[in-house]
Amino acid sequence: MELTVLGSGTVAPSAGRTAPAHWVSAGSVRLLLDCGAGTLHRAAQFGVDWPGVTHVALTHFHPDHWGELPMLLFALKWGTLPPRSAPLHLLGPPGLKTRLIVLAGALGDWVLDSGYPLDVREVEPGNRVALADGVTLEGWKTPHTEESLAYAVHRGRTRLVYTGDTGPSDSLARWARDCDLLLAECSLPDAQGIAIHLTPSEAGALARAAQAHRLVLTHFYPAIEGTDPASVAARAFGGEVIAARDGDRFTIGAD
Repeated sequence: MELTVLGSGTVAPSAGRTAPAHWVSAGSVRLLLDCGAGTLHRAAQFGVDWPGVTHVALTHFHPDHWGELPMLLFALKWGTLPPRSAPLHLLGPPGLKTRLIVLAGALGDWVLDSGYPLDVREVEPGNRVALADGVTLEGWKTPHTEESLAYAVHRGRTRLVYTGDTGPSDSLARWARDCDLLLAECSLPDAQGIAIHLTPSEAGALARAAQAHRLVLTHFYPAIEGTDPASVAARAFGGEVIAARDGDRFTIGAD
C-alpha cells in the first residue's frame, strides 16, 4: 500500500499546504481520502494519476474536506482524453446522497449525470465496504461533527487508519489498534487545544493507546507552523512520528 499526502493543511490558507487530501494506492484501487481545495493541482504537481481514481471517501462535510469534489467530477468529465468511462465510487457518511442532490441543484445536473457511472454509497460507523482487489474500507465515528468518520483501509494484513478530523477518543484508539500507519490530524499546538481537534500530545497519546506501528501527522493550522509537532507527539507516543508535508510518500506494509 502506498500513501501520498496531497494536502496536509486545513481551511486556513497556507503558502505551503493545501486542504486535506490523501491518495492511497493498493492493488487496483486508487483511493482519495478527502478532497479539499488544491487536490487536483497537487496531484498534477506530484505526478499522481488523478484520472485513474477509482474511489473517493469523504470523512465529513466541512468544506475543506470535500470542497473540491465538484471540480474532480467536472475534471473527470471534461479534463481527460479519452473521456472517462470507468465508474467512480464515492463514499461518505450518511447524508452524502442528499448533499449531492443539493449540489446538483446549485451547479448543474452534470454532478449526478457526469457521463460515467457514479456509484454513491453511504458508510455507517462500523461498516466495512469491499472496494476491489481485496481492499476494504471501514468507517468509525469520531468526535468532531455529527457525521464525521475515520477510515481504515485494509489489504491483507496491512492496515492504514486515517482519523479525519477528531478530538481525543478512547473508542477510536481501540478501533485503530495495531494499525501499520496512523494518519492523524494534528491541528493546533498543545496550548491551544480544543475538544474537536487533536494537539501533538493528543495525537501521540492516541497512537500510543492504539499501539500504532507508525504515526504520521497531518491537518496543520498555521498556529502550529514553526513548532515541532513531531517531537511533541513522539514524547507521548514513544514511536516513529513524521509531520507530513504536501508531496510526502509512504510505503505501508508489504504484499
